Amino acid sequence: EVNTDVEDGPLNPIWFEGRIQKLDFLVDGEEVVLWMASNITERHDMEAKLRELSDTDQLTGLFNRRRLERDLISHYKAAQEQFIPTSIVAFDLDNLKTINDTLGHYVGDEVIMAIGHICRAGLNGDAIACRFGGDEFVVALPNVELEQAMVFADLLHERCEAHFNRFFAKSLASIIGVSIGIAEILATDTSYEMALKRADDALYQAKRGGKNRTMVG
Repeated sequence: EVNTDVEDGPLNPIWFEGRIQKLDFLVDGEEVVLWMASNITERHDMEAKLRELSDTDQLTGLFNRRRLERDLISHYKAAQEQFIPTSIVAFDLDNLKTINDTLGHYVGDEVIMAIGHICRAGLNGDAIACRFGGDEFVVALPNVELEQAMVFADLLHERCEAHFNRFFAKSLASIIGVSIGIAEILATDTSYEMALKRADDALYQAKRGGKNRTMVG
């Protein structure tokens, strides 16, 4: 007979901490230990939340530079040891200084927050987007080669333009753009910083080349 009153159990994981202590007496001639289990779910969840906050940019909700660097170290090792490609997309906002100077930093912050929304909505899998600093952002795309990263950059341009045109005044949307630089971690790279620098250099080539475009490094 099936007991239909029995619940299926907790909806979320429960975490326990186990401790083992050897006792100084024998039971039936055998050494024994005392095993104690403590429910540490609340502490575990709090620690996970603190780790998340330490890795998150508060304005955009994206990851911060600290988290990016940690992930890129892992992706670099995967590229070198397992030949798993990773592309890096670096981009920043065009004419943000003009927006800040003419309309105020509050409006500038709204534009930066919009980038956070666009990135969160457009990423999947192991890809992460980070606010690198100021108005510069970096997206790490594991398992993505350069040609696929260029497709991603095109989509990023399209999504930014559509979002700006939809949510900002025409006079503001007309001057906002994103300049993008792309690079792939290569077998000849001695660190992930080499690929990141190529992407950053390509970004500034896009700036010098007229803004609101993509360059490959």
